Amino acid sequence: MTELALVALASLFAGCVDAIVGGGGLILVPALFGMYPGAAPATLLGTNKGSGIWGTAWATWQFSRRVQLPWAAMLPAAAAAFAGSFAGAWALTLASPELLRKALPFVLVAVLAYTLARKDLGRHHAPRLDGAAQTGLACAIGAVIGFYDGFFGPGTGSFFVFLFVRLLGFDFLNASASAKLLNTATNAAALLLLAGRGHVWWHVAAVLAVANVAGSLIGTRLALRHGAGFVRVAFIVVVAALIAKTGWDAFVR
Repeated sequence: MTELALVALASLFAGCVDAIVGGGGLILVPALFGMYPGAAPATLLGTNKGSGIWGTAWATWQFSRRVQLPWAAMLPAAAAAFAGSFAGAWALTLASPELLRKALPFVLVAVLAYTLARKDLGRHHAPRLDGAAQTGLACAIGAVIGFYDGFFGPGTGSFFVFLFVRLLGFDFLNASASAKLLNTATNAAALLLLAGRGHVWWHVAAVLAVANVAGSLIGTRLALRHGAGFVRVAFIVVVAALIAKTGWDAFVR
């Protein structure tokens, strides 16, 4: 019971962080592995998806009430992200992500350096494309990052945010709102695959889902209240934490 209470607290915090800028898995996944060291990794990852999907879905709904999402572009992009995630999970059965594991910290360092160097990046919402061009690029982002999420995963939400800011011209608030929709789709694909193989503890996931939604509510309200500048700072903090975590996993542990 103590273990469940602790991971529920981690799920609350993860939901809050994830709603603002992504990266909730950075908190909840290590907590699950720490509290249940004897469990199969696939089961812990499936339980994480079984709880986290509710937080991202709730955040999507909350953002959509206050931020004008470009649904015509983002719904096809969410479908592409779902398909990409499924394809990535299938590819994982054929190849090891070890090379990607070692490259990821350097990719994240480049993302962080670019964000810090471009002081105005993501502060103003000025979409560069519209219509079919915006939809096509959004779908490409969804498919590529969706594949990455299915194949490996850490930092998926943050990659969505960065690419929406850099390539589509969104501010950080609008990018985060759109990223939640696509991240919900990638989580759904992974959950469908893992649940089909019995890798979800539903009794644990149900408790964590409630905590995750509560955290998502807090995070969404913070993001909407404080705007793009606040989300940018949160993005920088989360990416820095991801660099530390992925670097440790790849080269130290």
